[in-house]
Amino acid sequence: MSLALDPSLLTCRDAGRVARWWVGVDGGGTSTRAVVADATGQVLGRGEAGASALNQGVEQAWRHIAQAIERAAIPGLQLQDCALGLGLSGTGVPAQLQAFVTADPGVARFALVTDGFAGLLGAHGGRPGGLLISGTGSVAEALLEDGSHRMTGGWGWQIGDEGSGAWLGQQAMKIAQAAYDRRAARGALADSVYAVAGASREDLLAFCAQAGQGGYASLARLVFEAEATDPAAAALLDAAARALDALAVALHPTLPMALAGSIALRLGNRLSPALQARLVQPQGDATAGALWLIQQRETNA
Repeated sequence: MSLALDPSLLTCRDAGRVARWWVGVDGGGTSTRAVVADATGQVLGRGEAGASALNQGVEQAWRHIAQAIERAAIPGLQLQDCALGLGLSGTGVPAQLQAFVTADPGVARFALVTDGFAGLLGAHGGRPGGLLISGTGSVAEALLEDGSHRMTGGWGWQIGDEGSGAWLGQQAMKIAQAAYDRRAARGALADSVYAVAGASREDLLAFCAQAGQGGYASLARLVFEAEATDPAAAALLDAAARALDALAVALHPTLPMALAGSIALRLGNRLSPALQARLVQPQGDATAGALWLIQQRETNA
């Protein structure tokens, strides 16, 4: 059976109104996805909108959450009648978290966890296990047998998130800059970066000045595309896989581990044999985990 969650893992707000709809939301640095169910638990629709990572602004986060729910196209649905399970990137920064709570547009109630923890709940249906996530960012999280929570990585794209899309994009830009300076050979990956960002020093500096997490993550596809013809790109993918191996080993050495995020899934065959041996298929994604979270709170209230 699923474990009771430590209340310290949740941030909750309750307006004291009856909720007609249960909504699970997964919000990260690139997109926001919502799944809407009625009070019997039947899933009625799904919607998607832009990024809702809190480090990109709480007003944007709430706007894109509302848009994703609206795009589920449920007749009669009103945001104020929704109980939300939210799995959002950036909740670990107290100022961002408080700003998000304060900006609540008036939903019936919500329960908020990190996007990684929502993914973990979805992957194992609330049971013990681990989740290795690499998409725009990277993190590994586990729900342990005693009900406690553990996390490794997730330090943010500016200084961490090794093995993620943003990290791959940053490394690709470094390779392009080194090739421009003739500090390294110019290959297919550098050429691809120049095609996107521009081939002059000024172009590359301008791209980096405004890129942010999403801008760097948009370069990650170039690394995969150049893998077959550019040894630098192949080596970069190997380095990303080793970084993800390290996250998983530090998290827990034996728990069943699921993968999530476009980068983790594409790097699966590069992960170590030991890690591959304990990989399991996730039961659901982060939206399913967020929906599970609010359903548990509603039914046990």
